[in-house]
Amino acid sequence: MLMRCVRFYMKINVIQKSDKARKSSQFVTGVRDECLLLESVRKLPLRRTDQTKIYKHMMWGKFRASKNRKDGKEFSDACKSLNVNEEYLSALRTQSFADFFTKAQSLVNGPSFSTHCHRKFSEILLEPGQESIPVILESALLSRVPELKGLMLNYFNVSAEASNICSHLLKNINQIQSSYVFIQRVLNSIDDYSPEKVKLIVSELNSFIIQSNPFSTPNKHDFKLINDRYLLVLNHLKSKRNKVARKMKLIACIHKAAGICIAAACSLIAITTIVLAAHTFTALVMGPTIFSLPLKHFKKQLTSFKFLRSGFLRKVGQQLDVAAKGTYILNRDFDTISSLVSRLHDEVEHDKAIIQFCLERIEDKFSLQVIKELKKSDIGFRKQVEELEEHLYLCLLTINRARALVVEEITASSSEHLK
Repeated sequence: MLMRCVRFYMKINVIQKSDKARKSSQFVTGVRDECLLLESVRKLPLRRTDQTKIYKHMMWGKFRASKNRKDGKEFSDACKSLNVNEEYLSALRTQSFADFFTKAQSLVNGPSFSTHCHRKFSEILLEPGQESIPVILESALLSRVPELKGLMLNYFNVSAEASNICSHLLKNINQIQSSYVFIQRVLNSIDDYSPEKVKLIVSELNSFIIQSNPFSTPNKHDFKLINDRYLLVLNHLKSKRNKVARKMKLIACIHKAAGICIAAACSLIAITTIVLAAHTFTALVMGPTIFSLPLKHFKKQLTSFKFLRSGFLRKVGQQLDVAAKGTYILNRDFDTISSLVSRLHDEVEHDKAIIQFCLERIEDKFSLQVIKELKKSDIGFRKQVEELEEHLYLCLLTINRARALVVEEITASSSEHLK
């Protein structure tokens, strides 16, 4: 009897699984059938233990189904994460990134880098240079509209400021790498962990505490102000782009309405000609006059108005679209850089606090353990610094690409206008 009930439930379960593959509107029906099934099992003339076994069998079936769905979701999430990692690694393997990285590293490793101002370093890496932007905008179609010209100039100023911040952080990374090379050299000199050796090492690390944290500027508040400014520029670009798109739609509707009116006028002329054809003399007199109406000239005259031309608006819309995309990507990059800088700032402060602890409590046991922990955490810290450095180089390369695309759109529009 028990096996018969189990087979009965398995048949119902197969039917329910096929029902789940149908439309979502049948979900309520499936729930009602399951409730009826549970009620029918309860009414069977079985012992309480047999009914409990059937219930457990049903619950385990549900659990396995839900577990399979959960595993499938986790697999999907893992695939998405893998795709993001592949995209990031492919960006690092591009020839443009390799060339830019080589150029930047030649400047960073140069003998005069420590004396260079980070703004000068930014000016060298920024392409096209900020000094050439006013000349490019003056020769563009945007010079006719002061508002659009000011908006694009603001975009280039924002991207130049972002490049300046990235260059400043690269200089900070160079400083912190030099400091941690010194720390690692000191820690590697430990061989016997004798009390005298430990005290000497801790006193040498005191110079690291005196230095200011290289990742204290820009801080979280500064990044918040930077992101707010980028969002403001992005919103202005999107708003102006939407206005241009609405004007283009309006012009398209006007052209379409004009075409319909001209077609209706031609039809009216044809009907008038047919009606007048019955009167030969009138047709001979009025026919040439009617057909000589300058309809085509009227259509050309209609489209010759400046406010009905969509070519200029289309070119402006393309430039605004490229600038808006570049600003959006830049804003997302700075969100990532902000979190990385904040994490490294906390790591540096943590290491300084550990060293300060050793200086205040010169006890062999505690100092020895602290120094061992510093040696262990050094590898992880270096990886975090390398990750930030890669993001900064990618951000600088993205800034240059976006600026180059906008300048390319501007120069292409200007050359087409001259033709």
